[in-house]
Amino acid sequence: MSDFTATERTQVRRLPKRGVYDREAVYRILDEGLVCHVGFVAEGKPVVIPTSYGRKGDRLYIHGSTASRMFRALCAGADVCVTVTLADGLVLARSAFHHSMNYRSVVIFGKATSLDDPAAKREALQAFVEHVAPGRWQEIHQPTDKELQVTAVLEIPLEEVSAKVRTGPPIDDEADYALPVWAGVIPLELTPQGPVPDDRLPQEIAIPEYLRNYSRRRR
Repeated sequence: MSDFTATERTQVRRLPKRGVYDREAVYRILDEGLVCHVGFVAEGKPVVIPTSYGRKGDRLYIHGSTASRMFRALCAGADVCVTVTLADGLVLARSAFHHSMNYRSVVIFGKATSLDDPAAKREALQAFVEHVAPGRWQEIHQPTDKELQVTAVLEIPLEEVSAKVRTGPPIDDEADYALPVWAGVIPLELTPQGPVPDDRLPQEIAIPEYLRNYSRRRR
């Protein structure tokens, strides 16, 4: 699996040592995240829409209503920029200037294509469900032909992509290390709670094994 090639748009210029172009590392970030932000220009004005997503191979999928502004703009050929960010820690330095965050982020540039073939659309929707809860697709009522018709699915090739990652403690100016101020990192993690059954769920239906120890961490 080859690395991504840095382009004029994906080259990390601010603190370039934090740039990541390793494809597997990028995919791990995407597979752990839940929400992406989709940026595009519609009617001459910038728009950013938060939404869920799914990935299969070198394709990212987003979905929504066929009547949505995002769908209309992207199907008309608008350039798209998709970002995913994971916050891993608050970095508290001795000076205000050096406060920061530990994070992993991905930026994707490209153009989206509408999936009209029912089989391809169904495969993309499977990627959505499996992204949220791996193992669930085989258990649930899968989309009907009517549901497929009213659901817009957009495919974005993962070609022009880069990640940026910060880890570690705060980095203060040397003189500030003598200040009597606590400094360090407050780790952050998305921590799922125990599954809460629907009120209309029959008692005899047990919690699936894949939900008992649910985690967003992806290997």
